[in-house]
Amino acid sequence: MRAFTSDWCLFAREVLGVNLDGEQEDILRSVQVNPRTSVASGTARGKDFVAAVASVCFMFLTPTFDEDGELVGNTKVAMTAPTDRQVKNIMMPEIAKLFRRAKKNGVLLPGRLNVYDIRTDYEEWFLTGFKASEHDHEAWSGFHAVNTMFVVTEASGISDDTFGAIEGNLQGNSRILLVFNPNRTVGYAAKSQKGDRWSKFRLNSMTAPNIVQRRQVIPGQVDYNWILDKLENWCEIIPLSDVKEEMDDFLFEGVWYRPSDIFRIKVLGKFPKVGQDSLIPEQWIESAQQRWVRYHKTKRVEQYPKPLRLGVDVAGMGRDSSVFCFRHGNIVPEFIKSNSGGEADHMEVAGRVVRILKANRKALAFIDTIGEGAGVYSRTKELGFDERALSCKYSESASDEDTGDPLTDITGEYTFANMRAYLFWAVRDWLNPKNYAEGTLEMYLPMLPPGDNLIEEATEIKWKFQSNGNIIIEPKEDIKARLGRSTDEFDALANTFYPAQSFEPQDLSGFF
Repeated sequence: MRAFTSDWCLFAREVLGVNLDGEQEDILRSVQVNPRTSVASGTARGKDFVAAVASVCFMFLTPTFDEDGELVGNTKVAMTAPTDRQVKNIMMPEIAKLFRRAKKNGVLLPGRLNVYDIRTDYEEWFLTGFKASEHDHEAWSGFHAVNTMFVVTEASGISDDTFGAIEGNLQGNSRILLVFNPNRTVGYAAKSQKGDRWSKFRLNSMTAPNIVQRRQVIPGQVDYNWILDKLENWCEIIPLSDVKEEMDDFLFEGVWYRPSDIFRIKVLGKFPKVGQDSLIPEQWIESAQQRWVRYHKTKRVEQYPKPLRLGVDVAGMGRDSSVFCFRHGNIVPEFIKSNSGGEADHMEVAGRVVRILKANRKALAFIDTIGEGAGVYSRTKELGFDERALSCKYSESASDEDTGDPLTDITGEYTFANMRAYLFWAVRDWLNPKNYAEGTLEMYLPMLPPGDNLIEEATEIKWKFQSNGNIIIEPKEDIKARLGRSTDEFDALANTFYPAQSFEPQDLSGFF
């Protein structure tokens, strides 16, 4: 039992007799140690099966007993779905098969198997399945145990209110596992694939062992002929010259394909394509983060080739952290959050800005001076850095300071309603792969540090044309209402694109 409790995959193989593929085993290991695990999946990729395996492992490997055999650490597992059919005909049959497989392997698991649950001789040790809407929030809030697990299949069909009730039980040794097809870009399940609270997985039907090996390796999973049919009916064959990263174009057996939204959801396990009004596709951010990882694996970076442009988004009352974005040309080495405990601390933030400018002789700091940032900007100037600290005011006009001409996008075609719109679009232009010549070396392409916050923020921002043709970004309050927080990291990054020439230090002996 000690071996099994330390390695759930071993328990799954030797007791439950199951054959999980590598990605499914990674999910099971995540559930073993992480409070929150989210799995977006293509069709017939085994998401419900691995959820059942995780449920049985938690059910039988987490309870604790005293030396007299009395239960001292109880365990409760709740499995739920949007409909009773999904619980009765999909979730519980998987549980029943695992329970019976253990018996065939010579292991009698405690408890009695029923249609909707496994009940043991202990009232406080059980697994149960039920339709989500059958239980009101009061019932959820009373679901407490030393060890508690919630498994939600087709999680995108569950209301956010229900998840709010479940969240109230996530204390102690608790787990929540979400499995779903990513057919909605909003809601609790969608956020679980973007937020940094979750251990996240994506089961792509095209990476299933049956597809990779072109034969039935795991019965019941997606098969090769099904994939061929969906490639023909749900995808468009495209030439290499038309391949676009933001469209999720992919290569399969020497042919390039462009997926439709239904292929993206049902096969790739990805959300529908980003809307036309969304500022930045998720793929652009992910590619920049992957380049960052590769670059830092191959190079010992002590000094970056371009001067530092420091973007500062200052926290105020009610916000815990100010965000510092460090950008050297095409490379963003890091975002740093300076914790303020929810109280404005302008002097501390200004002191940090000054220390960074002293350490980087050619650096410029771009400070958002709407609201709390005004105090930081003023203090930085008072400390003698008036040439290197710049006011980045989102409400000002998007025009050249010297000529008064409108600032434009990289093509010279678009103009902007205000500086905020210009800066946000500048990030889009910087990340857009179309704006780089074919064959551009990776070391000259955008690089962003890994992290979920920036992805979540960038993909939530929407834009539109005004009647006069200017581009405008939606109000910050609208983004915050959907996101649940401010776009702090993205704002700090956008600040680094404020139009200003590089700084050449003169006599700075008094500062260094």
